[in-house]
Amino acid sequence: MQDSSVPSSPVLSTRPYMIRALHEWIVDNGWTPYILVDARAEDAMIPGAYAQDGRIIFNISTSATKNLYLGNEKVTFSGRFNGVPSPVSVPIDAVLAIYAKENGAGMGVLEEILGERSENGEVTQGISEKEASEKDSETPFQKPSAPKNPSRPVLRVVK
Repeated sequence: MQDSSVPSSPVLSTRPYMIRALHEWIVDNGWTPYILVDARAEDAMIPGAYAQDGRIIFNISTSATKNLYLGNEKVTFSGRFNGVPSPVSVPIDAVLAIYAKENGAGMGVLEEILGERSENGEVTQGISEKEASEKDSETPFQKPSAPKNPSRPVLRVVK
């Protein structure tokens, strides 16, 4: 039952809040936060030469980025790619996973867990706890594979 005196407004996506919370949790544990991004997303401003299979992984630790902003609509920061500083801007919906480099702890496939936003802006229900636990036991989160040429890092720490 909805109170008619309270104006109805669209429900905000939980995605940016989950990304920020997981980022904080990963950093608090002393791990390195990485995000997996859909490189083909509209409005994504990324160094396309580093994308593989339409995806790109970014190290978003404070030592690898400058001016990191985890907003409700997008993730922005400046990073260095082969020594060249580049701005990065990614729509929040293009973030496919956030995880710790050291152990893969984090969350992937956020729509499946959190629910999806329908065309009219409403958030649909995510999967149930029972489905989530069954899915976890079937296929645990797999850390994306390392780049084919490990001698060339995607992001480099510059002191």
